[in-house]
Amino acid sequence: MTIAGGIVLIMLGAILTWAVEFDIAGFDINIVGVILMIGGLAWLLFAVYRLSLARRAVAPNSTATTVIEDPVTQRRTYQERHYNDPPAV
Repeated sequence: MTIAGGIVLIMLGAILTWAVEFDIAGFDINIVGVILMIGGLAWLLFAVYRLSLARRAVAPNSTATTVIEDPVTQRRTYQERHYNDPPAV
C-alpha cells in the first residue's frame, strides 16, 4: 500500500485545500491540506524509490558451485563448475 497511501494523502490534502470551506478560530484547514499534500508527495517518492530498488535486475553468475558430500569421511567438498561444462551427476 505504499504508492496508494501516498496518492490517498495527496487527494485528501487537495480536498482539504481547495474544496472545504471550514473555519475554526486558530486553525487553518488549508494549511493542513498543503501539509498532507507535501507528506503524500514525499511518501509517493519514497515508495517509487523502494520499488525501483526491489525490481533491480541481477546479472547471472558465471560459475556455479556444487556441494558434494562424501559419505565415508563425512566431509563436504566444493567443486566449481562453469555453465559450459557437462552436467555433474
